[in-house]
Amino acid sequence: MKTGEPGWRGVALEARSDAQRALWDRAESTRKAVFGRRVFVRGVIEVGNFCRQNCAYCGMRRDNGALRRFRLARDAVRRVIGEGLPASVTDLNFQAGEDPVVLREVVLPVIEELAKEGRLGISVCLGTFDLRRYDELKQAGARGYILKLETGDAAHYRLLQCPGTLEQRLEAIRYLARTGWSVSSGWIQGLPMETHDRAAETLDLLCSLPLAGCSVSPFIPGEGTPLFGMPAADLDRTLNAVAVLRLSSPHWVIPAVSALNLCHAAGYVRALRAGANLATINLTPSEWRDDYPLYRPGRWIMTEERVLRAIEEAGCEPSRESWITVSSSLRSSECGRAMAS
Repeated sequence: MKTGEPGWRGVALEARSDAQRALWDRAESTRKAVFGRRVFVRGVIEVGNFCRQNCAYCGMRRDNGALRRFRLARDAVRRVIGEGLPASVTDLNFQAGEDPVVLREVVLPVIEELAKEGRLGISVCLGTFDLRRYDELKQAGARGYILKLETGDAAHYRLLQCPGTLEQRLEAIRYLARTGWSVSSGWIQGLPMETHDRAAETLDLLCSLPLAGCSVSPFIPGEGTPLFGMPAADLDRTLNAVAVLRLSSPHWVIPAVSALNLCHAAGYVRALRAGANLATINLTPSEWRDDYPLYRPGRWIMTEERVLRAIEEAGCEPSRESWITVSSSLRSSECGRAMAS
């Protein structure tokens, strides 16, 4: 199995035993060659759970009438940033369901204030909007946009009731990259109706996009969704996918996601050892965390203590620089080398 050979990503997804260990070792070595021992540490504030979309895998889908909905007040968000920001955090991510109200009334004004200080990289994960909204967010001071595909197969995308169409999602990613954003995408490994070919197709598609980073999350069936009761994803395939992303795009920022610890107590550390290089501390006020059901009630909350311990166990150290700053620099260097050759 060699990178670059036709179909190698699909083969690598199924690696086990010695082949799997070799895959992870290569991915870890590749990460070290580009980033050294650095792991980026960002904070995330989940500012609201209203959502106009109805994705079959997400507990925040609009048809989940059992969910207590919320939007954080601006003052609550400011308090988190002013009083509860861990020293290890270099980046801040604002995340919400697809909700124009929270974007307009909370996220935009807070980013405008925060960007004036210039001390943090600012990213958002807010969903698909018209192009004017992306431009407003960038003008306010955000520089990273997270827009996941979840699956790279158009028919699968429709079956899962993902936002709009896959092609519209891809057009948004390309627009964001073209207008200067550091764009990160991602997928959910092990979704129902995912075949081996669909998984390999998704990996190939993601690796063809103009991205600064990419994530892979294991499917965990969520309460309040049509997929509740379906089997969860295989952890080994998810970690193999992390390694494949690293070998495909050595300069990418690849998160270790908290859902991995719902699959295995050491899932987060394993992801770092398989090539991931970003960890996220959850800063959402505790009274609202259970109402942001990305996976299921009883979430595994990554505190600063848990994140720093995982980074240390993986033989790494927290970065002192923003992932957006480092990623932009790496892409500029890569473009320069490409033009020179």
